[in-house]
Amino acid sequence: MTVLLFAIESPTIIILVVAAIFLLFGGSKLPQLAKALGQSKKAFKEGLDDAEREGRNSRSKLDSVDDETLFEEARRRAQQMKSDETKKIER
Repeated sequence: MTVLLFAIESPTIIILVVAAIFLLFGGSKLPQLAKALGQSKKAFKEGLDDAEREGRNSRSKLDSVDDETLFEEARRRAQQMKSDETKKIER
C-alpha cells in the first residue's frame, strides 16, 4: 500500500496522468470536465446533507411514539393485508 502512495506522489506519474487526460479529452473539453466534476461533488454533498437531516427528523418523530402504539399499528396493518388477500382470493 505504501508503494502505491509513493508512486502516486511521484511528479513523473502525475505529469503522465495529466498528459493522458489531456490527450483523451483535449484542451477544450477539460474546463467542461472540471465543471461537471465540481457540480457532481456539490450534488453528492448536498445529498448526504439532506439524508442526514432526514435521518435526524425521522428519529425525532419515532422517539415520540411508544412501543405499544407501534405494535398496535403493525397488527392493524397485518389484519388489513390479510383481509385484502382474502378479498382477492374470493374474486
